[in-house]
Amino acid sequence: MADLETTQTKRALSLDLARGFMLFLIILSHIPLFLYTIEPGVITKVSGSTAFDHFLNFLMEITVDNRARPLFAILFGYGLVMIYRKQSERKGTAEAKRLIKRRCWYLILFGAILAGVAGGQDILMTYGIAGLLLVSCLKKDNKKIKKYVLISTVICIIYIPLFWGGVLTENQSYGLPVELTGQETYAGTILERLVSIPIIPLFTHITFPVIPSVLIGMWLGNINILIKPQHHLKLLKQLSVIGVTISLAGAIPLVLINDVWFPSLFTAGIVYGIHILTGFAGGLSYAALFGWLGARMKQRGGLVKAIAAMGKRSLTFFVLHEVLIVILLSPIAFNLGASLTVTTSLLIGTVMWMVTLSIAYWMERRQIAGPLENYLRYLIYNKQRS
Repeated sequence: MADLETTQTKRALSLDLARGFMLFLIILSHIPLFLYTIEPGVITKVSGSTAFDHFLNFLMEITVDNRARPLFAILFGYGLVMIYRKQSERKGTAEAKRLIKRRCWYLILFGAILAGVAGGQDILMTYGIAGLLLVSCLKKDNKKIKKYVLISTVICIIYIPLFWGGVLTENQSYGLPVELTGQETYAGTILERLVSIPIIPLFTHITFPVIPSVLIGMWLGNINILIKPQHHLKLLKQLSVIGVTISLAGAIPLVLINDVWFPSLFTAGIVYGIHILTGFAGGLSYAALFGWLGARMKQRGGLVKAIAAMGKRSLTFFVLHEVLIVILLSPIAFNLGASLTVTTSLLIGTVMWMVTLSIAYWMERRQIAGPLENYLRYLIYNKQRS
């Protein structure tokens, strides 16, 4: 019984710490998109006005940008394996696949509402579509999964750098144009948001591919690396070190652009493509690191418990964060994005995460489940039987 309890504790800690930390990275990566009065920097970054701004942009580019998304994708793929395994044991493989498809369709619906009605940055539609495309892979062995990872990664390596080289050449700037003007109203932009719903996930899959990372998550799920991390310490260390090395090697050229290096626009786009591709390894290193921490951590402090509590309710808090970012920063509400700097915006993002972290901790203490998680389970299982 003691061994079972230990395994369950480490399983929850590894997965939920990763999910809770992932939500912090997503906040930090999405907030700069609303700083519309500052001159564009490199790609999605805005130009810093102080040395500390530049330092924060540097940290973001090597630790957050194009690294949070692959971590989310890996955890999503891992979660699909867990659901498939559990439901296959209970109801058979055919029913397990059907329930996963049902789940993915509801994620697409939730994402459409988030993007179209609330105006948040969507990733739910993107991963819902990835789940539908890859559900047949759940019955494959890891030899085939690794083959699919290789094939999908090679495809991305072939076109992503060239694609972004073309984008920056066409844009005639290192930075992408800011979409907001400050004149937006909720009523005036809702039609545009609704029309963009089918475009958003297609755009994301082409420009910021997640399929390789979802497949990596399936591979990790098949070997139970986050459920039983204590059995995979050597592999977790290797993945952490190799992943961080590749991620940093791919990020450093980007942080040099427009400060110490001024390449052609096409070359800059290729560098950004490499940044995206090496982000696959960055996301993997984060997942492996939290697996290792989950296995090694003997005691849980308040902060660890709070992050794990948020991770258990990741869908609820992802949507909450996106809505809060829109309300606080966008022109349709408080419009703080018009006056914030790089430093103050990231400070607000950190405070937002800490405040919602305390809410998650409060919910955990009172054993209150995430409302969106509860509703999703109802839609998938209870409503089906009613």
